[in-house]
Amino acid sequence: MEVTDIGNKEEGNVWHRKPTAGKSVLVTVARTTQRGKTVRFLHVTFDIKGDSFLAGDHHGNIYVFDISRNRFRLVQKTGQACTALAFSLRRTTELLVALADYTIKCFDKDTKQLVSWMRGHEGAVSSISVHSSGRYAITTSSDTAQLWDLDTFQRKRKLNIRQSFCIQKVFFLPDSNTILSCFSDDSIFAWESDTLLCKYQLPVPDCGPQISYKAFAVTRDGKRLVAGGRSNLLHLWCLDSKQLVRVIQMPTQVRTVRQLEFLPDSFDRGASQTIGVLSQDGVMRFINIQTCKLLFHMGSHDNAITTVAVSPNGRHVAAIMDNGSINIYNVQSLTQELNKPPPSRVAVVSDGDAHQELSKVTVRSEVVQRPVMSSGRTRVKILRPPAVPTTDDKENELPAGLNKRRLVALLKAFGEYPAKYRMFVWRSLLCLPENHAAYSSLTDKGLHSAYLTLHDKYPIKSHKLQRGLQRVLSALAHWAAIFGEVEYLPLVAFPFVKLFQNNPMLCFEVVATLIVNWCQHWFEYFPNPPLNILNMAENVLAHHDKELLQHLVDCGITSQLYVWPLMETLFSEVLTREEWLRLFDNVFSNHPSFLIMACVAYITCCREPLLLCSQKQDFSYFFHHRNNLDVGAMIREAYRLLSSTPADIHPRTLLSDFAPLTKGQYPVFNHYPEFIVEYQSQEREKIRLQEMEYLGERQEVSALRADFVRRQAEEEAYYTQQELLQKAEEQRRNNLAQEEEKLTQQKAKLAAMKRELKVKELQLLDTSRRRFLKHQQDLRASQIQRLDQEIRRKILEESLAEACQLGLESDWQRDIADRLQQVNAEKERKRERLAELHRQTLAEEERLADTMRDVAGRKTVFVLLQWDEVMSARAQLQEQRQAWSSADADDQRHTRTRSPGFIRGLPLRPSTTAAFHIEINGAGQALKLNSATTARQAGTDMVCLNSNSPSESTSTNFSLDRGRAQLDSSERELLKEIRDLRQKLAARVREGSSAASQSVHTLSSVSQ
Repeated sequence: MEVTDIGNKEEGNVWHRKPTAGKSVLVTVARTTQRGKTVRFLHVTFDIKGDSFLAGDHHGNIYVFDISRNRFRLVQKTGQACTALAFSLRRTTELLVALADYTIKCFDKDTKQLVSWMRGHEGAVSSISVHSSGRYAITTSSDTAQLWDLDTFQRKRKLNIRQSFCIQKVFFLPDSNTILSCFSDDSIFAWESDTLLCKYQLPVPDCGPQISYKAFAVTRDGKRLVAGGRSNLLHLWCLDSKQLVRVIQMPTQVRTVRQLEFLPDSFDRGASQTIGVLSQDGVMRFINIQTCKLLFHMGSHDNAITTVAVSPNGRHVAAIMDNGSINIYNVQSLTQELNKPPPSRVAVVSDGDAHQELSKVTVRSEVVQRPVMSSGRTRVKILRPPAVPTTDDKENELPAGLNKRRLVALLKAFGEYPAKYRMFVWRSLLCLPENHAAYSSLTDKGLHSAYLTLHDKYPIKSHKLQRGLQRVLSALAHWAAIFGEVEYLPLVAFPFVKLFQNNPMLCFEVVATLIVNWCQHWFEYFPNPPLNILNMAENVLAHHDKELLQHLVDCGITSQLYVWPLMETLFSEVLTREEWLRLFDNVFSNHPSFLIMACVAYITCCREPLLLCSQKQDFSYFFHHRNNLDVGAMIREAYRLLSSTPADIHPRTLLSDFAPLTKGQYPVFNHYPEFIVEYQSQEREKIRLQEMEYLGERQEVSALRADFVRRQAEEEAYYTQQELLQKAEEQRRNNLAQEEEKLTQQKAKLAAMKRELKVKELQLLDTSRRRFLKHQQDLRASQIQRLDQEIRRKILEESLAEACQLGLESDWQRDIADRLQQVNAEKERKRERLAELHRQTLAEEERLADTMRDVAGRKTVFVLLQWDEVMSARAQLQEQRQAWSSADADDQRHTRTRSPGFIRGLPLRPSTTAAFHIEINGAGQALKLNSATTARQAGTDMVCLNSNSPSESTSTNFSLDRGRAQLDSSERELLKEIRDLRQKLAARVREGSSAASQSVHTLSSVSQ
């Protein structure tokens, strides 16, 4: 079983390998996320054609699966789980989706656009029913049902009920304007969709437990309704008579019916006879509501089904499994898998309190009347077949409850049997015994020797069909020896092998039944064609179309050319598969003579092209290839020939009636010339033995030849190898000689090179030794010369240093004297400035005193008050003067103490304690500093600064302070300049010494 995981794909193939024939489950569709979690599908529904279906998962994704094209496509992502799905019947590209938020949305599956949005429900929508015209739709929830116009998407009507009741389902009847509604009290009403008037109410049984209908199904013609619920009983109503016509009891395993679906059939004209019942155990059982037979089932306890959808054409069933995946079933394969109908496990019960099991029930065409209720206990009526069947009924009765007369009537009405029931009908018509043990004994003998090389003569592309054909033919050959000699037997058996490839036993029994009944007298003239059968066909043709027969005779065409090709291939070369099946539906349903009549009918239906043929090869081609022929007309012609042929030439008089194979063991087949068959088998065996002997000898000769060829090749390879080895040895010796010669030459060259290198090495050593000795001599001479130069240079440096020292000291002392004169001049200027400031201060004090006297004259009282302040101010001024005097005295002391230190810092020799003299180069220049005069001038200055009158104001004191600050700053600048001067002098001394050394060096070099 192939599993397709669609994952997050938006489109792709439904299956990757084409499903094999006879496979019930075509494919299983699942969806998993990237994390491996399974996304469950919730609902499925088919379109009106039945070729594609919708599926919605609990993530809100809506997919369209097209079975005919093997494609799926994601059409919408709603984002929430869907509760119901339906196709719009008028606009086939539109679909209706009921969502978990109680809304219904209409989408276009091609454009993936939202068409409309319908609101109005207050509960989850459980079902959507679309009218057959496609204009209206009914949506049902537990509390209300609403009728919508799909052209305008507007709500037309709304069905409200009381709170004590719930709506189970509301839906349209097919091809009708009637609406059926069922409620929680099991009442079922029919309404007119236009006027919403109640048309009728269906009756329900009054006695027994309440079923609580949950599931409903209506046939396509709208004439029958089936309902089920919390019971194993199904109620069947006829909507024409509005009566409960049948109560069907399901097996005891069924306790609750979840879903009901009719299985459509193309030949029932909408009156479906098969219904599928999905129960609580997850198994869906399909039963025939007429015969009450269990036909087949889907699902199991381990692989349970939750919901299903049946295609309107009855070909496929889409089932959502318990694990959330979708299984797509092929209904035809489900019906073909049955080897034998199962025993009846359902009972038909009229309304009563007892239910009895029925082994077989044949339902007549008459309608079962509704039983009359009695006042007390109800009466049970079991439908049984007639107790004493007539002879005609016995002849027409077939296994599995079928009736040949009815089958023939159905065949004449439709021209063929339903495709999904054809194999079942054929088995019943041929009364196959299904002798498993006898068939196993034939197959255990293995492949017959006559068919070991069948693939050489009849190559078949399918290995499965090839092996199946070999097994069936081998079984036939083991059953009767003649079938190992009949050359056309593969042509007869191949169509049936292809039909019954999954059940070789049934295929064998069908072919054996065909040979025993429809191939009577075929092998009496073996190995020649059956001349007696061909004469029968020729007589029938002569009776019904003498002109055509005369034309064939005139052209030299016998029945072996125009009848036997049709019979030995059973029309498989001249008909298509469908045409062949239709023909053999009629062949198996009639007397064995019908096959001969079919051959004659084929010839008469093709009389026009046959009358135009005149060459033998044209006739041969015509009867071995397909022609433009109406099979229906041919079958009708065969029936006409069967009924209008006179008895004296009718094949029925020479052919026996149908006789099925015996049960247990297959009958003995000996209707053939045994001596010819034995002779041919002996000749065949002799030929086979001779062939085996020839093949053995040929194999031996081939082995000897192969051995000879192998030895010859080995010998040639040996000699070739020896020659190559000899050539290689000679080449190796030549190479060695050449290498030795080259080596000798290289050795001689190497010895000569060594001698040359030795001579050169000695020469180099002698040259380097002489150069080293010369270098040592030069080095000693240069050292002596350098020592002499160093001595001379040192002498010159000493003399130059003394001279430079004397010149540098005189220049430095001159700079110091000039600098001191500049400092004294600067001090004089500052003192003059201080005297000027003192005079200004005295003038300001006098003006202030005048102002105070003027103010005292005008305000005597105020003067008295201010006098104290003036006196206090004068006292403060006096204190400041005293502080200034003491500070000045300290300054003078500091100056006197610092001056000797400063002078000591200079490289001078002091002469006296009162004054010092600087002598430069003994030139007699002296700088005399009179300390007494300087002290006297300073003292005078201090007396002038401190001799302030008592009438000086406070502002004078402030001016004096500013002058002192300026004097201190100037003194600091002077000291800084002195330090800079000393640094410059030291730098000049160093430069002078370096210049002297350079001059000494220059003089020494010059002297050298």
